[in-house]
Amino acid sequence: MAYEVTLIPGDGIGPEITDAACRVIDATGVEIDWRRAEAGEAVMAHYGTPLPDNVLESIRGTRIALKGPITTPVGSGFRSVNVALRKTLDLYVNLRPAISIPGVKSRYEDIDLVVVRENTEDLYAGVEHMVGDDAAESIKIITRKASERVTRFAFEYARREGRKKVTAVHKANILKYSDGLFLEAAGDVAKKYTDIEFEDRIVDNMCMQLVQKPELYDVLVLPNLYGDIVSDLCAGLVGGLGMAPGANIGDEMAVFEPVHGSAPKYAGKNKANPTATILSAVLMLGHLGEAEAAARVFEAVRAVIGEGRQVTYDLGGDAGTSDMAAAIIEKLA
Repeated sequence: MAYEVTLIPGDGIGPEITDAACRVIDATGVEIDWRRAEAGEAVMAHYGTPLPDNVLESIRGTRIALKGPITTPVGSGFRSVNVALRKTLDLYVNLRPAISIPGVKSRYEDIDLVVVRENTEDLYAGVEHMVGDDAAESIKIITRKASERVTRFAFEYARREGRKKVTAVHKANILKYSDGLFLEAAGDVAKKYTDIEFEDRIVDNMCMQLVQKPELYDVLVLPNLYGDIVSDLCAGLVGGLGMAPGANIGDEMAVFEPVHGSAPKYAGKNKANPTATILSAVLMLGHLGEAEAAARVFEAVRAVIGEGRQVTYDLGGDAGTSDMAAAIIEKLA
């Protein structure tokens, strides 16, 4: 029986890299019934919104989505589709693995980190206003419920994936109420997982530690803003956002997507690196319980990048998006 999955191609390079990922996933033999739904700049004129109701209804129906990047103008225009999806569907976890792949240029080797970012509150709740003409105020919202459930996810993930340690990241030395509540809630949850080591780090020190000795860390759990920043730092350790898969996960639904942007200047040129999208689809396969297929795709990606022959320009090759996907499919055979 086929899995029903909502496919949101996205803007810019999105259609090319999601097509590459779909081809790879289909080649595993796992049957997917892709339900295409359009969102982003392309549908604004017709629907008056980048996130039409039919897209949300499709995700609610399939409970799983694979999504390409969607353009969000800086400083003007519509609010982030990603933020709207997370809030509307209560996708309270942003999961961001950062794993070294031989053949990718990086200053580091053997990185194996997972960032678990709270996805619904903090400064990203968007509660802000002007104070007169010359000042602006944003309100940082941290709740016990959100802090506990994201920490619980981090521990359950660590236990399921055979990981040894969870580190809560905060700024509770200064933000004693908001970050203090996050740290307290994380510590309370940690008491129920005695098989997993627990520690905490102040966020600025955490950034320094990740650059100096990333091998000491395993699973990181963070409030929304710090999670956004630290997850990009971790992506930098493994070669950049082109290697960074992502997932937005709730109790009922999950949306899998690459972390990078839509790169409109490369749209339609068959040049974009599909790795982050394919690795996001690997996370999707794991979420569906197709662990064997997920492992096969991951190893095929590692093999193709390691050989360095059929890879895109940013990885040192001259292959197109579709060529790289074809090489990965060949490794699956």
